[in-house]
Amino acid sequence: MATSRCLIALAVTNTWVVHQLDINNAFLYGDLTEEMYMKIPDEIPNPDNKTLVAVYVDDILITGPDTTEITALKTHLYQKFIIKDLGELSYFLGIEISRVQNGVILTQSKFTRELLAECGMDVSKSVKTPLPVKIKLTASDDEPYADPTKYMCLVGKLNFLTHTRPDLSFAVQTLSHFMQSSKASHQQALHHLLRYVAHTVGQGISINSSLELVLQAYCDSDWAACPDTRRSVTGYVMLLGNSPISWKSKKQSTISRSSSEAECRAVAAAASEITWLVRLLQEMGLPNLLFN
Repeated sequence: MATSRCLIALAVTNTWVVHQLDINNAFLYGDLTEEMYMKIPDEIPNPDNKTLVAVYVDDILITGPDTTEITALKTHLYQKFIIKDLGELSYFLGIEISRVQNGVILTQSKFTRELLAECGMDVSKSVKTPLPVKIKLTASDDEPYADPTKYMCLVGKLNFLTHTRPDLSFAVQTLSHFMQSSKASHQQALHHLLRYVAHTVGQGISINSSLELVLQAYCDSDWAACPDTRRSVTGYVMLLGNSPISWKSKKQSTISRSSSEAECRAVAAAASEITWLVRLLQEMGLPNLLFN
């Protein structure tokens, strides 16, 4: 999803329209006999203007500065595949895209309401944080949860919700550690998170137009956050301009003997993501990317 968010952020800043297509029965087009090029061969002219195409299975996003070239590309695709033109981007992979004055807002309101309807819990009482303050969940807590399958299902759906909700990332990664053996205390923490989600249904991320596309990175660590393994948790978020495009909260793979060591591991994880984002944005036409 970071690729899609980068494409949308670039389109918003340059006031490009993002077109959406859907290929009918995409699984029927599996056999390829033609040569496929991942980049333009040297002998083929490469115009200055780029048309960006993002493909996820049978969903396609197209944007760029030249509307004539986009129309020509659509026409070419119509000749090869059975395609439905969905017009300007408004709903993609369960994410709602709403236009505002200075950009777009990405939410998952429909998915959130469906999740809350399926959870079968009382979420009428609001809470202000995704997890209770100072909570420390362990694998050895109290008696097993009566319905572990339901726990796994709900945590999995909440993980999908983090595509537009960075504020849920830490809570979801914490709860996901107990998927194989969930306990009553884990269910209570899950209930707390669902109550938080229920009263922030329309919350999402805002992708705004920026005068200068500067890539900003922030990272942190929670040293020895896991009481069972004493492993730390890495967290980072990347902004393109003022728009969040990538974030993660993940338990570190090894034990850090100090908070400084945990911080270094968090920086390394963030640097790895930055390297990938820089290459991606360069391919999208941002060769002189600024960093902060």
